[in-house]
Amino acid sequence: MELQRLHIELNTYIVNQVLKSLSDSEIGFHFYGWAETQPGFKHDHFTVKTIICLLLKDHNFDLLSHILRRIRNNSFPLHRSVYRVLISGYVRAGMINQAIQTFAEMIASGCRIFSVDYNKFIGVLIHNCCFDLAIHYYYKMVRQGFSLSSFTYSRFICALCKVNNLKFVENLFEDMNKIGSIPDIWAYNIYLNSLCKDHKLDTALEVLDSMIQKRREPDVVTYTTIMNGLCNIKRFSAAMTLWDEMMKRGINLDCVAGGTLVFSLCDHGKVDEAYDIVMGMIKSKAEPSTSIYNALVAGFCRAGRVDKAKAIVSFMRRNGHKPDLFTCNILLNYCCDNGMLDEAEDLMKKMEISGICPDGHSYNQLLKGFCKAKKLDKAYALIADKMEIKGLFDVVSCNTLIEALCRVRNMKFAHNLFKNMVQKGINPDAVTYCTLINGFFRVRQPDLAEELFEQMLKAGVVPNVHAYTTMVHHLCKAGRVEMARSYFTGMIQKGISPDIASYRALINGLCNAFRVGEAMDLYDDMYNRGVTPDNETYKLLVGGLLKEEKIMLAYRLWDHMMENGYTLDKVVCERLINAMKLKNISGMSPGMYGDRYKSFSKFDCQPFSSSNSISLINTFFPRLMLCVASGR
Repeated sequence: MELQRLHIELNTYIVNQVLKSLSDSEIGFHFYGWAETQPGFKHDHFTVKTIICLLLKDHNFDLLSHILRRIRNNSFPLHRSVYRVLISGYVRAGMINQAIQTFAEMIASGCRIFSVDYNKFIGVLIHNCCFDLAIHYYYKMVRQGFSLSSFTYSRFICALCKVNNLKFVENLFEDMNKIGSIPDIWAYNIYLNSLCKDHKLDTALEVLDSMIQKRREPDVVTYTTIMNGLCNIKRFSAAMTLWDEMMKRGINLDCVAGGTLVFSLCDHGKVDEAYDIVMGMIKSKAEPSTSIYNALVAGFCRAGRVDKAKAIVSFMRRNGHKPDLFTCNILLNYCCDNGMLDEAEDLMKKMEISGICPDGHSYNQLLKGFCKAKKLDKAYALIADKMEIKGLFDVVSCNTLIEALCRVRNMKFAHNLFKNMVQKGINPDAVTYCTLINGFFRVRQPDLAEELFEQMLKAGVVPNVHAYTTMVHHLCKAGRVEMARSYFTGMIQKGISPDIASYRALINGLCNAFRVGEAMDLYDDMYNRGVTPDNETYKLLVGGLLKEEKIMLAYRLWDHMMENGYTLDKVVCERLINAMKLKNISGMSPGMYGDRYKSFSKFDCQPFSSSNSISLINTFFPRLMLCVASGR
């Protein structure tokens, strides 16, 4: 080599300068190794650092591993700056596991670790979602008397909120309080959002107060986040208080903040309060968006105050907000739902004149209005003249028309329309089948109804709970309880949870078939599945028990019914009283019904003896008489 030819005495300074001048890491590696073999030469931490930097820059990790093994074999202690270079290089290369191992090695080597090292490394762990390890090193850092910077604390809080580790976030806030550090507004807002998602609104409000005390000024996002959380749990007055506070603090209002409150208030029937918010926005020079105006229009329509809704539309126009398709559809829905069909047709014409093209929803609403009013000629004309031409005749339109035809028991036309749907490229859905099935049952054509249900399954359309309940109800009504039960079981097997209507339909069928024991088993199953019985279900069961002269069980069920806030009607109450008068209750043995109705153990019912039967009469008779007297 040139150095040998010039007879230059080799030292670490020269080697370091040569290594710095090289751009090829392989040449650098070989020169580093050659220097190591020269008599009397030993590398220092400067030459080690330079070769490591060169290899990292070239992403030559194989040679880097070789160098590091050689250094460790020679028991050469790495300097803190070398460890920092290694960790930084591994992180830039995405080799996080190697970075973690190197940091652990740095600590184990006895190097003095500073706060900046912990801050940078914990920041890396946070960025790569290594939260358990970040928490481990955080505790280790705190024990050594170090703390994170406000920036790293803020990023740590944000990351932990994303994985919903709010408990440790609270610990971080406490530690920050001790050292007088304050998170940035971004971290506060993300933490508040997490608290609101967990419905911890009281904590969120406390955090807001602490922000203000620490002079970290909340921004519009802060207030919007908490107002949205309050609205989600229907604490509207607290949300409106925050809105007023935001206005007093001079925070620039925007459509997001105002919209959050307006949408929630309108959705929950508080349209007057929403109107006040919008007026406040306008006074504060915050222009409401068209969607906010639409929320008000919809809110007033739902409240039956269509004149006020129309006034809002006029106000929109005067303030430069042209009503859009959504605005028109809101008014159209109201007109159609309330039989104002002439006004609905006029609105459709005005929409087209003003350049707003009615969409499928618009036409389907008008179609529904015509069908509801039994104006089927107009409904057919709308389909032929407008909807089919514009390609807006869809499955919703078919379902609306089929339902209207079923309502007037014109099943032939309804079935023909169903058959023509596929020819028009419209696939029937569960609603289509269910409507027709119900219609055929009503006109006493159960065979066609059952065929349609099987056809639905073959077509790959998954029946909904309403379809199954329809089958169960009508089969029970026809006395075909076993078939009804098979449909009920099939529904559960397909992963569809029965609702109260499903249970009530089968319970009714079983009670009418004098199979009240099975009805009570079903009642037990209902409770196990978390479905709460309603008044009608209790009435059916009590009536069934009375039919089979199971008077004591009827009383027990009635008592449980009363505990749940339900009451029997006058007729069933009178039957209970008459049954008690006629039956020798004191002669009934506790085990006469066996253990079939074990489910009653959950009601804390005691076995009946002669003595407590008299007590039962004394307790229940006044309550029963009260029900009769009140006509319930």
